[in-house]
Amino acid sequence: MTTILAVRHKSGVAMGGDGQVSYGGLALKHEARKVRRLYDGKVLAGFAGGAADGLTLLEKFEAMLKKQQGNVPKAAVELAKDWRADKVLRRLESLLLVADRQHTLVVSGVGDVIEPDDGVAGIGSGGAYAVAAARALVAHSKLDARAIVAEAMAIASKLCVYTNDRFHIEELA
Repeated sequence: MTTILAVRHKSGVAMGGDGQVSYGGLALKHEARKVRRLYDGKVLAGFAGGAADGLTLLEKFEAMLKKQQGNVPKAAVELAKDWRADKVLRRLESLLLVADRQHTLVVSGVGDVIEPDDGVAGIGSGGAYAVAAARALVAHSKLDARAIVAEAMAIASKLCVYTNDRFHIEELA
């Protein structure tokens, strides 16, 4: 698995992912990039789960974004509908986390499109640790969104064996 975290704070949006790729108990790769910029850099997206599945879903989401003219919620709902209904897509085992300037959404293959109340969301094996740390940092620090993602991911990497400390962070300022 992996850890992907998105934070919306102080008019900024940042998303980070760790670099670990695991297979069972083995860490096969340490510098993977699981967070991408889509739609001319206006949307951030990351995946947790199988790499091929996650990359396939990112491609499908980007196609939906183009079709929906950059409307992230509409593209996420349309992807979730297709993901749930299509026989091939239904077998994909991954989660997506997407964010633009207005929305942060978790998208799943069972049809979920969830927007957190506080602008903080995480997916993957260390997602809950990163979210807890990020929420504390949002409430009790003066850090910006990018710094909160970095600090929260560092905390998650110390708690989750499937999360390493080699992060890739993207932001929308």
